[in-house]
Amino acid sequence: MRARFWELPLEQLDPAEWEALCDGCGKCCLNKLEDEESGEVAFTRVACRLLDGRTCRCTSYPNRHDFVPECVVLSPAQLPEIAYWLPRTCAYRLRFEGKPLYPWHHLISGDPESVHRAGVSMRGRTIPETDLGEDEWEDHIIEDLA
Repeated sequence: MRARFWELPLEQLDPAEWEALCDGCGKCCLNKLEDEESGEVAFTRVACRLLDGRTCRCTSYPNRHDFVPECVVLSPAQLPEIAYWLPRTCAYRLRFEGKPLYPWHHLISGDPESVHRAGVSMRGRTIPETDLGEDEWEDHIIEDLA
């Protein structure tokens, strides 16, 4: 990977650099509720069935669409349409908006655990979607992520 590749325009990143941009917070794997009238997105602590709540990583990333067909594949081309539902701290959203990465991001800190130590990740804060009915998600909205 190129030095400081994360500062390049997103369209210039190769696939490995694009994947490395992920901060490992697990927030994009949270189920969200979108108000159809206002378009407002509310994050819940209800996680995709494939999210490991300890590592904040997908347990079947290469094959996730076999289990979760609706899982979104992020790409630079899709960001204009979906950036609004990514958390404010997301590296993909930050770079799309022309903002720098946070000091706790592993590409800046050199440590993949820094996102957890900074309290930014969802480590230990999720409920698997298999434990709740969809009608219960509203009871688990997280105000600080939207």
